[in-house]
Amino acid sequence: MRIPFPMKTIVALLCLLFPFCACQQKGADFKSLSVEEFADVIAAPDVQRLDVRTVAEYTEGRIPGSLNINVLDPLFAQMADSLLQKDQPVALYCRSGRRSKKAAEILSQAGYEVYELDSGFNGWQKAEMEVEK
Repeated sequence: MRIPFPMKTIVALLCLLFPFCACQQKGADFKSLSVEEFADVIAAPDVQRLDVRTVAEYTEGRIPGSLNINVLDPLFAQMADSLLQKDQPVALYCRSGRRSKKAAEILSQAGYEVYELDSGFNGWQKAEMEVEK
């Protein structure tokens, strides 16, 4: 039986593709947490709370003690670096959990220890957790 591609070609292709696969995983070094796990994490006094929604969303209600930096702002990374401490964990959230994953990836690539609320602020409210306005 003849293999259509020589083994050397297959090995060479794998060697070329592997770094690209590894790069996609690199930087996604954050933990997505349930509401209960997130509540446990933010109970620690050294954890920074970050709301990555718009200012309008933030003013309607937020997890108590949260700082607001909109992840959709082109200067998000620079603002985060100027306002957050890299030696303290960051627990962040958005409305539903989509934008927060983007923010978590940006911050984890920048060297922060990041925890992300998987279900977002919607999940937080659904679980009847504390909210401030």
